Amino acid sequence: VQLQAFGGGLVQAGDSLRLSCAASRLTFSTYRMAWFRQAPGKGREFVARFALDGRNTEYADSVEGRFDISRDNAKNTVYLQMSSLKPEDTAVYYCAASKRYIDTWLAVEYWGKGTQVTVSS
Repeated sequence: VQLQAFGGGLVQAGDSLRLSCAASRLTFSTYRMAWFRQAPGKGREFVARFALDGRNTEYADSVEGRFDISRDNAKNTVYLQMSSLKPEDTAVYYCAASKRYIDTWLAVEYWGKGTQVTVSS
């Protein structure tokens, strides 16, 4: 299984950015997908995921209303659209896949390589 996240970069506060995560060597449509992030000196934290029904989405309070997770099963890709970015959003962003509901990082079966997002003030 391979998950490759890309789309990160250096942006200014208030800008938007879209991350993509391409999956291979798995039946993508059968996996629950999520995004996590890890800021310097901090633990990995949940950002966004698909809910138990596989359609609705859930977000961390810190990104609710600004970030949007979506997926395209035909392209084996999950996206994270980030808007109104803040300096505190600076982190390495990781996509995650699991057959189980991803309530915490413990439920993750596969991690993608991260992509750095840096938001300057």
